[in-house]
Amino acid sequence: MARIIIESGHVEREYWRDLWRYRELFYVLAWRDISVRYKQTVIGVVWALLQPLLTMIIMTVVFSRIAKMPSLGVPYPLLVLAGTLPWLFFSSSLTSASQSLVGNSNLISKVYFPRLIIPTSTVVTAFIDFLIAFALLIAVMAWYHFLPPWQVVFLPLFVGLAFLASLGPGLLITALNVKYRDFRYIIPFLVQVGAFVSPVGYMSGAKLFGLERVFYSLNPVVGVIDGFRWCLLGGANTIDGPSFAASLAVTVLFLVLGIGYFRKTERTFADVI
Repeated sequence: MARIIIESGHVEREYWRDLWRYRELFYVLAWRDISVRYKQTVIGVVWALLQPLLTMIIMTVVFSRIAKMPSLGVPYPLLVLAGTLPWLFFSSSLTSASQSLVGNSNLISKVYFPRLIIPTSTVVTAFIDFLIAFALLIAVMAWYHFLPPWQVVFLPLFVGLAFLASLGPGLLITALNVKYRDFRYIIPFLVQVGAFVSPVGYMSGAKLFGLERVFYSLNPVVGVIDGFRWCLLGGANTIDGPSFAASLAVTVLFLVLGIGYFRKTERTFADVI
C-alpha cells in the first residue's frame, strides 16, 4: 500500500529528520548571508575588527581609568576584549535570528522546508565575525606577551553555549515578530542595555550578594563571558558555580520555550507573513 504524505514534517519525528534532509538549504542560506556581508566589500571585515577594538578602548577608559574597576593582574584591555567577543557573538546571533523569518518572507511563502533552518543559519555570519575578532584578541595577547592557560581547550564549549543562549530568545522573538512586527524594536533595546548589565567591561559581580547576585546570574550571558575569561585568561578569572548553573538553567529554559513556541506557530508563518 502506497503511503501519501500530505505535509512533509507533519509528524514530529519527520520534522527533525527533515532538518537533516534539508541541510543543503542550510548551507545555501548561510553562504548567501556570508556573501552579502563580505563579497566585494571591505567594510564587513573592517567592521568585524573595528567594533571590538573600539569597545575595548572605550570600556577600558570608562571602567579602568575612571571607575577604577579591578582586573586582578590581567591587562585591562585583555579583560574587556575577552568579554567583548562572546557578547558581540551573542548579540549578533540574537539580532540576526530574531529578524530572519521576516527577512526571508518570500522564501517562506513559496516552498516547504523546516523553518527552523532559517534562524539557525544566520548564526554562521556571526561566527565568521567572531573568528575575525578572535584574530584581534590573539594580536592583543601577543602585544602583552600573555599566554592562555591550559583550559583554553574548553573554549569551543562556551562558543556553543553562546550560540544556544542566543538561539532560544531568537526563536521566540522571530516567531512573535511574524505576527507582531513591533517586536523588531525590542532587540536593539535589549542589546544596548545588555552590554552594561553583562560583565563585558568589568569582572563578574564578585561584590554582589543575596538577591542582587541571584538576579545578576539570571542573565544567560554571564556564564558565557565568565567561561570565556576562564578559558582565555585563567588566574583569578574563575567560574562561580551557582552563578554559572543559574545562567545555564535560564539558557535551557529559553531554548525550550523558543523551540516550543516556534514549532507551535510554524505552520501559520506562510499565511501570516
